[in-house]
Amino acid sequence: MLNVQIINPKAKFLLLNLEEMNLISIKAKPALSEILARLRRNEVEVPLPEEIAEEVELVRQKRYDAKMQNSY
Repeated sequence: MLNVQIINPKAKFLLLNLEEMNLISIKAKPALSEILARLRRNEVEVPLPEEIAEEVELVRQKRYDAKMQNSY
C-alpha cells in the first residue's frame, strides 16, 4: 500500500487509466463518520457525546496540572 500525493493533475488521469486496465486499485480514504461507525459496531455501549466531552476535559485537566507542576 502506498500513499500518493498528486501534484500534477495529469498524474491523476494516468492513475485512473491504470485502474481501468486493472493494474492498480484506488481506494478512497474513509470519512471520519465511517471510521467511527466501524469502531462503534464492536462496542456494546456507545458513549454519548457529552460523556466523550467530559472524558476529554478530564484528560486536558490532568495534562494541564502536570504541566503546571513541572514548571515550578
